[in-house]
Amino acid sequence: MGKRDEKVSKAKKPFFKKWWFWLIIVIVIAGAVGGGDKDKTKKADTEKTAKVETKESKSESKTESKTESKQDTKSSEETPKVPTEYETALKKAESYSKTMSMSKVAIYDQLTSEYAEKYSPEAAQYAVDNLKADYNANALKKAKSYQDTMAMSPEAIRDQLTSENGEKFTPEEAEYAIQHLND
Repeated sequence: MGKRDEKVSKAKKPFFKKWWFWLIIVIVIAGAVGGGDKDKTKKADTEKTAKVETKESKSESKTESKTESKQDTKSSEETPKVPTEYETALKKAESYSKTMSMSKVAIYDQLTSEYAEKYSPEAAQYAVDNLKADYNANALKKAKSYQDTMAMSPEAIRDQLTSENGEKFTPEEAEYAIQHLND
C-alpha cells in the first residue's frame, strides 16, 4: 500500500496549473493587445481622411466661385510656382553658407559640381540669387579660421580668400574680413 499512496499523492496537476499553460495565455493576450488594433486604426485614419477631404472639397467649392472673378484680373500678377529642384538647391545653399561660411561663387560651384550636388546651372543660380547670406560675415569667419588654425598672415589670408583655387570671395569681401580680423 505504501507505493499506492505515493502514486495518489503524485497525481498529475490539472493543465491550468502548469507554468507553460500560463505562458501561452500571456503570449496570446500580449499579441491580441499589441497587434490587434491595426485594422481599427486604419479604419479610423481612413474615416478622418475622408472627413477632412469632404470639408476641404466643400470649402474649395465655396472659394472657387469667389476666386474665379478675381483670377481674371490677377492672372498676370500671380507668382509662378518655384520648381522643387530650385527650392532644394536653395536649402542646400543656405546650409553651405551657415555651416561652412562659403562664398557665393563657391556655393554655386558646389551646387553644380558633378562630384557634389549636381544641380542644374539654373537651379544653382536661383539658389545663390535668392540666398539671404552675409558674405562679408562668411569671409570674416573663414579669415579668423585661417588665422587661428594656420597662423597665416593677413596678406596670405587675403590671397586664400580671393583665390580661384581657394575660397573665391570677392576682393571687397576679403578686404572686409582683413579689416575686421582682430575685432
